[in-house]
Amino acid sequence: MPSTSANSDLPAAPDAPAGAGLLDALQHQVAVFARRAEQTRLGGVGQARNSMDRAAYLLLNRLDLEGPMGVKALAGGMGIDSSTVTRQVAPLVDSGLVKRTSHPEDGRAVVLALSPRGLARLDEVRSSRRELMARVTEGWSEGERESFTGLLTRFNLSLSELMAAVAEAGPAS
Repeated sequence: MPSTSANSDLPAAPDAPAGAGLLDALQHQVAVFARRAEQTRLGGVGQARNSMDRAAYLLLNRLDLEGPMGVKALAGGMGIDSSTVTRQVAPLVDSGLVKRTSHPEDGRAVVLALSPRGLARLDEVRSSRRELMARVTEGWSEGERESFTGLLTRFNLSLSELMAAVAEAGPAS
């Protein structure tokens, strides 16, 4: 059975600064999580398992939570460039999950909106992923789930802020 200790297989280097062992364990666990998340694609269970890639899920989810928006706003909110969003949205439009509509205040501008088909598909994938999360955390208390969710959210926000600061500082930093 695998060890449940966060750093049981990661001894700190003898000349490592104080706290390095814990930070080494953290970076190792983040790497393991990323690998396992990619292996399973955190796709959920049942028929919806592995049926929607991460980019599509994140785009559809943002459109559902924040409503119709232009490519630039969508890219900015996701911390990626507009050309990436354009490339990722194209198959979603082609498959009918996202629709292009006129901006309500400026008919010349185009906004992206979640289609009814897209919402139905997103709900199906969310349900499948929710079931996966329930299974993975089956032995956890509600408080443990809340703590983990809060810490993971905080970690992701800190990482986003750091990446934005690095991007803003430019290649010299």
